Amino acid sequence: MTVHDPLIAAASRTKSAIPDDAAMLRAAADLTRELSTARPAIYWPDMLASAFVGYAALAGAILTGDAALMLAFGLAAMLALYRAASFIHELTHIRKGALPGFRLGWNLIVGIPLMIPSFMYEEVHTQHHARTRYGTANDPEYLPLALMKPWSLPLFILVAALAPLGLILRFAVLTPLSLMVPPLRRRVVAEFSALSINPAYRRRAPEGDFARQWTWQEAGACLFALALVGSIFAFGWKPLLTYMAVHSGMTVINQLRTLVAHLWENEGEAMTVTAQYLDSVNVPPPSPFAAIWAPVGLRYHALHHLLPSVPYHALGEAHKRLVATLASDSPYHKGNYPGMWPLMGKIARSTMGKR
Repeated sequence: MTVHDPLIAAASRTKSAIPDDAAMLRAAADLTRELSTARPAIYWPDMLASAFVGYAALAGAILTGDAALMLAFGLAAMLALYRAASFIHELTHIRKGALPGFRLGWNLIVGIPLMIPSFMYEEVHTQHHARTRYGTANDPEYLPLALMKPWSLPLFILVAALAPLGLILRFAVLTPLSLMVPPLRRRVVAEFSALSINPAYRRRAPEGDFARQWTWQEAGACLFALALVGSIFAFGWKPLLTYMAVHSGMTVINQLRTLVAHLWENEGEAMTVTAQYLDSVNVPPPSPFAAIWAPVGLRYHALHHLLPSVPYHALGEAHKRLVATLASDSPYHKGNYPGMWPLMGKIARSTMGKR
């Protein structure tokens, strides 16, 4: 039998001291064994439909001369392409051979045209899940945002809004230039080749098969970025600016989701799996909009930290089973929240506290 009072007492001292809850971890493993198979019949239609709607709406925003229609098309493009782009997270967890061709297809259809090829996230995100890395200075996807200054949150969002410009510079300028300047190349690989939020994070140079994937993906993104810049001379500024506005909106909504994916309260110590779960966030039904701002299973981010190998389409069922099975005093229930705005308010208030 698991005793939860010591867990709560420890949580009041520091999250890194929270012990693992054996009942929750055992239930998570036992109740979801048959849910770990990724289903191509769900992945492919979802990704392809999202990309098709996104690019069609983007074309509509570029071609229309009506301001209201442009905004409507732009919003549709942003949300659909955001969903399509979110599959990059699934790529980092899919078992080899589970979805033949999906990585290639996603990169050609989504990753390269949005200048976020999967090498930017693969072998990066898995470090965020490492037992000894999560929440530490070596975690590429963690900053103690709740413990930082109030101005850190607006800056966090502003950086995301400028992402399209940064990606064009990364691939249209730094890629070809770094190939001619080896010291610059080493810096580009280490500092400008990861979708991370920790500015101190440095990547190692890729090796083997992953290095070959990196090469063709970066080459594709470089050619696309150069084509974007060149499109000004062929089609004027409107297509590029519309693309960048949609891309910026997509990146901002993802950054807002990131802002509420965790509580960001760890100060650098290694954490147990239960502590990682309690520092993470689920926004399950009946929250009406979470499937839009946290698509492809991202609304179950805390559960994902318990079960990183469960595909996005099975997380809802896994959540239902755990809620129905675990006692009311289980820490699992403490990882569930009603929506984005209460979480944003919580982290904003935390940054205003005295240190």
